[in-house]
Amino acid sequence: MPSPFLSDTWLEEAKAIRDKYAGQGGAVPHRIKMNQVITNVPFGDGDIQLHMDTSNGEMVMEKGHLADAEVTVTTDYDTAKAIFVDQNPQAGMQAFMQGKIKVQGDMTKLMALQAGAPDDVARKIAEEIKGITA
Repeated sequence: MPSPFLSDTWLEEAKAIRDKYAGQGGAVPHRIKMNQVITNVPFGDGDIQLHMDTSNGEMVMEKGHLADAEVTVTTDYDTAKAIFVDQNPQAGMQAFMQGKIKVQGDMTKLMALQAGAPDDVARKIAEEIKGITA
């Protein structure tokens, strides 16, 4: 049964999918430590703080913030879902231009994530994560 994007259940299921493919894909092309604030979440307190860390060569996404993050991105729930689940870079660019995405810190690190096509394993992970999302 699909779970709401970023719910505790969804985060656990997404981590299990990433763990299933650990070490099978190409190395993460860009190293980044990024904090994320997702606003207007339709459950809980309305905001979620997360972090994404690729500094070990694989993508780790967990609740909470890193003390040594290079960049912090704040956006609303629908935009985050379009970027992370739907893998829609145009939605991200459009939201940025509309001021729906706020960036603090090293923007070049964030922009580097946009470069390059995902490998086959990254595509499989994205498809499986899309399948668990309500």
